[in-house]
Amino acid sequence: MKDDSRKIEVGDTFISLTNNEEYIKDAINKGASKVIVENGLYEVDTLIVKNTRDYLINYLDELYKEKFKQIKIIGITGTNGKTTSCYLLWQILNKLGYKTGYIGTIGFYMDKKIHNLNNTTPDILDIYNMINKCIDENYKYIVMEVSSQALSYKRIGKLEFDYAIFTNLTKDHLDYHKDMNNYALAKQELFRHTKVGIVNIDDENSNYYLLDNNTNYTYGYSNSNYVISNDIIDNDYTLFNLNDKEYKTNLLGNYNIYNLIISLIIIDLEKIEYDKKILCDLNYPPGRLELIKKDNNKIFVDYAHTPDAVKNVIQMVRKLNPNNIITIIGCGGDRDKTKRPEMGKLACELSDYVIFTSDNPRHEDPNQIINDIIQNLDTTNYEIEVNREFAIIKGIQKLEKNDILLLLGKGHEDYQIIEDKKYHFSDIEVVKNNI
Repeated sequence: MKDDSRKIEVGDTFISLTNNEEYIKDAINKGASKVIVENGLYEVDTLIVKNTRDYLINYLDELYKEKFKQIKIIGITGTNGKTTSCYLLWQILNKLGYKTGYIGTIGFYMDKKIHNLNNTTPDILDIYNMINKCIDENYKYIVMEVSSQALSYKRIGKLEFDYAIFTNLTKDHLDYHKDMNNYALAKQELFRHTKVGIVNIDDENSNYYLLDNNTNYTYGYSNSNYVISNDIIDNDYTLFNLNDKEYKTNLLGNYNIYNLIISLIIIDLEKIEYDKKILCDLNYPPGRLELIKKDNNKIFVDYAHTPDAVKNVIQMVRKLNPNNIITIIGCGGDRDKTKRPEMGKLACELSDYVIFTSDNPRHEDPNQIINDIIQNLDTTNYEIEVNREFAIIKGIQKLEKNDILLLLGKGHEDYQIIEDKKYHFSDIEVVKNNI
């Protein structure tokens, strides 16, 4: 069964989740022998159901429910930290000899990257196919980023998670959810698909995820099951205590302590033995604090695209004691407009100099997006360069000695979306071509 008419091969069954007649006819023309739809009769075997998505959810649950008990499924949700937390857990479990898959923003990974994904959490049929592939190759775990929109669209179907994890909730996606309460409630759905919740108690929204029917574990600097203390961030490492035991990692920044602790909690709950030295040999996910050196300066490419993430990454690199921090940043078009002025204000307050530029403008005028960002600024430590490539080149040219250049917003992305088209564009490539 397939839900994408472009992937249909002769003899396939096509289920129309959008009930778009054009897609249905395209599937039939490509050789579909059966279609599942909500209305209409076609020249091939046609099954009419009340709701095609509900039909697919129930079909997949019946087909795979027993088989999926062979793998442990770990879901992580939150505004920030999903990708890094998932990637670290995937990395650590594999290093410890437990075959682990990963589904999320940077793609589908087994022992290596298999392919890119169009969404942080892909559609239900793709998710089930990826989990099924991992089981067929004897994988023990799969870790998955679970977005609020995916939960709203029922992309996880009836999947049961062995662990559901909440990182944090900050302003984002309000163009879709309208307010923070709706946003929080959308993420809460993940915790109705598990019996074990792991929750960041330091976040003011944590109570949304401490459901009475679950066994709950909390973590944070506050009183919790897993208490963080005595953190020290240095140029090359981070030290911290967890329940009075000292840990050292090559990851930098307070927020990466939160990201890493999720792995430590899973290892503890799963009773996995390990050598703590493994925590000093970890890689960031692609496009997260990705470091490129130029002379004695540092250039970081990072996906930070929310006010909280921007604040965290700039404050973290400030602890590296640079002479100057130059930040290049924009905001995506057709997305939450309420966060734009806040991001502009934070960038200027925390950086020495800022270049505002385009991100993925989509259907919006890039100049208008930047006007939204700078509307409340009462400072002059910034300039505007709409062309992102030119902005990056300008940023590189401003580096002098022991400076840091931050390229925020796009991270691992190798494209820029303008109107309906994706054009090849990589911050990392632009930097490497101009240093």
